Amino acid sequence: MELLVVGSVALDTVETPLARREEVLGGSASYFSAAACRFAPVSLVAVVGQDFPASYRTLLAERGVDISGLQTAAGRTFRWSGRYHANMNQRDTLSTELGVFESFAPLLPERVRRSGALFLGNIHPALQLQVLDQVEGVRFVGLDTMNYWIAGTPELLAQVLARVDLLLINEEEARALTGRYSLLAAARTILGRGPRYLVVKRGEYGALLFWQDGVFCVPALLLEQVCDPTGAGDSFAGGFMGFLAQQEDLGPLGLRRAMIHGTVMASFAVEDFSLDGLLQPDAPAIAARGQALLALMQLG
Repeated sequence: MELLVVGSVALDTVETPLARREEVLGGSASYFSAAACRFAPVSLVAVVGQDFPASYRTLLAERGVDISGLQTAAGRTFRWSGRYHANMNQRDTLSTELGVFESFAPLLPERVRRSGALFLGNIHPALQLQVLDQVEGVRFVGLDTMNYWIAGTPELLAQVLARVDLLLINEEEARALTGRYSLLAAARTILGRGPRYLVVKRGEYGALLFWQDGVFCVPALLLEQVCDPTGAGDSFAGGFMGFLAQQEDLGPLGLRRAMIHGTVMASFAVEDFSLDGLLQPDAPAIAARGQALLALMQLG
């Protein structure tokens, strides 16, 4: 089935201990789409300014991403700048310029409203509700959010949670959303609010999948070098949802397999700047890394 993602497309300036890149393609929907399109047809809905480079549109379109929902508004494209610490686990946000993203109102093209799967990127919960009101017959809905919305718009976020199948967040966000330190207790609380599944991202320690009757854990792949961690979580989400969109099994077994593919795509993303790490590997390379991850999980 086709997969629709609604989120941000941005121009990032990133500095790590290895190098610096200025105004490269970034944003949650960009990373998500680049990872997901390796497995399923993807449509992207976002907004950019008149200054958005045509080459970045071409880059996405040539990978098979449907960008008919990529709106162009008068003004500047959303920009983010950050600097990573030596351990690559911490970063400082140096600047955030919302530009046209500040007034983004997602309008779904008629064709993509009937996509089988939907992922709501990290945007205002009011906008996520607008998207949910526009789709028709969607089989599986995934959701991302962050502490800003958890603290600032809890009532709207609660409405969104009641209408999705999956919430995908990190440890800190799970604890902030529930007030529970134990991830198991936090998961039970979240599952009681609507989603059937919860994925908790744990960075270099992997990810956890929770559902009503079980838990599944996937380790992160060991890498010789991390170049740029930006977009790792969005790439995980893209690999996860992209793989799931091509499956008939939307139950726990299907989602456990999706966890493997999300982890693999996140590992490629951090090996280069911008989307470059996601665009280089071919299908055999992706499959080989998946086998390497499964080998880490085998006993004997």
